[in-house]
Amino acid sequence: MSTRSNIGMVVGGEIRAIYCHFDGYLNGVGVVLSEHYQDKSKVEELLNLGNLSILDKEIGNQQDFNKRHRNWTLSYGRDRGEEGQEAQTFPSVREWLSVCLESWVEYAYLYEEGSGWSYFHDLEESLKVKLPQAHQFA
Repeated sequence: MSTRSNIGMVVGGEIRAIYCHFDGYLNGVGVVLSEHYQDKSKVEELLNLGNLSILDKEIGNQQDFNKRHRNWTLSYGRDRGEEGQEAQTFPSVREWLSVCLESWVEYAYLYEEGSGWSYFHDLEESLKVKLPQAHQFA
């Protein structure tokens, strides 16, 4: 079973975001983002992959979708050749979270340069919480 998440970044006041299908909870996607995607250029590179099946420690290279390389992120566009999987841009956090709710996303992660990662678990309440550093996860 999957735990859907959305991964976004503030870009010029807008939110640029992608969907991630598996392991969206804090001890999954949250830990990977906290440990491996801490600088703006790496987050941009991740978003450029488009929607993901699995987020992992490395972005990696194009791979066979059904024979995933260990530690490489698995992308619907790059690795399965699906069209229409590019990152989407939203004019505000509220509109981004609204789309997340409509698509049954359980966790939404937001990167802001200078602040790092935060997450929203209760999307209806739009409660933003600072994502702990990797060593702080229990």
